[in-house]
Amino acid sequence: MAAGNLDKYKSDGTKLGNLLEWVDARFPATAMWRQHLSEYYAPKNFNFWYFFGSLAILVLAIQILTGVFLVMHYKPDASLNAAGVPVAFASVEYIMRDVPWGWLIRYLHSTGASAFFIVVYLHMFRGLLYGSYRKPRELLWLVGVVIFLVLMATAFFGYLLPWGQMSYWGAQVIVNLFSAIPFVGPDLSVWLRGDYVIGDATLNRFFSLHYLLPVLILPALVVVHLIALHEVGSNNPDGIEIKKKKDERGIPLDGIPFHPYYTVKDIVGVVGFLMLFSVIVFFIPEGGGYFLEYNNFIPADPLKTPSHIAPVWYFTPFYSLLRAVTYPLFGIDAKFWGVVAMGAGVVIFFFLPWLDRSPSKSIRYRGPIFKIFLAIWVVCFFILGYLGVLAPTPGRTLVSQICTVIYFAFFLTMPVWSKLDKCQPEPDRVTAK
Repeated sequence: MAAGNLDKYKSDGTKLGNLLEWVDARFPATAMWRQHLSEYYAPKNFNFWYFFGSLAILVLAIQILTGVFLVMHYKPDASLNAAGVPVAFASVEYIMRDVPWGWLIRYLHSTGASAFFIVVYLHMFRGLLYGSYRKPRELLWLVGVVIFLVLMATAFFGYLLPWGQMSYWGAQVIVNLFSAIPFVGPDLSVWLRGDYVIGDATLNRFFSLHYLLPVLILPALVVVHLIALHEVGSNNPDGIEIKKKKDERGIPLDGIPFHPYYTVKDIVGVVGFLMLFSVIVFFIPEGGGYFLEYNNFIPADPLKTPSHIAPVWYFTPFYSLLRAVTYPLFGIDAKFWGVVAMGAGVVIFFFLPWLDRSPSKSIRYRGPIFKIFLAIWVVCFFILGYLGVLAPTPGRTLVSQICTVIYFAFFLTMPVWSKLDKCQPEPDRVTAK
């Protein structure tokens, strides 16, 4: 066992052993190694869905490291240089063309943003599949949703920084939405912009928040998320609590040490991910216009509005929720209710642990109602994401309204149909599959 190896080093009188003793006297390094790796027992039936938690940490590290190098050359200045180009846009072009390997750092960062959301969406979907939000993991799920919200805020703040046409006008549209909030909306929009229009003050505050959140807030939340995970234990594809059945030494019968078994398995996932990630970075970094919009290669022009304004792809499902609301209610403008729908589309995930009343956690033992409803919800989520990229038409608006109703109905009716669903009996022990 790895922890035993550390103890052996501490007692062998070597320089490494003496160093470990010195560190342990001042910091619980060995104890943390045992608690979170070598003596943290995870279920023995993890499958590929459990790659995405570690991959999320990997992509966060990539984003922070590449962001640090980009900050060394980026200038958050909306004024025009001698060539009549915004300084912020010119600094991005300088990174791409003149900084050694700057193009690679920029593409790693831009591709990493999309990869982060892909990994997090799949990580959250795994939670839906196997009931990872159910008791005793409610707090773990809540912290995860907070991480998702902070990630969305970080991406939104970073989206403005290239100061291209789409990023400028996308930020303009999103910030102006807050003006629809009764009474405080106009003042709130001015406060967010730092000015009456999107300009230099907006760019500087968005730049500050973009590096503040991932450097200080996100890592702290990830640590809290991991501590909460290791306190209650990992879920598994069977949804069975392995801590309920232990041997005479207190070790779960269906558990294996996280290290070395799952650290090695995660390395396999990391290698596979980096291969695909590298293909995108080196061959299709724009992602067909989804990862880097083509309009963002044009300097921001406050006097020229693009023919169609849409946020980057990972915001489009929630943007479609906003656009689906076209009628005023209770004398309040439809734009306000659209903002409410967009926010509710994310906030509703906080309530998921208490909406689900099914006796089974995992999809393996749930009845047909859950499987059918989840499949329909996933299809609607993809449709909303696709429609959010396109310009609105009456037909597209109608489809988005139908999908919006289904999106929220999945959650709001869950307390009823999750009880009615005919579930299979769960096994006493985890299965090997």
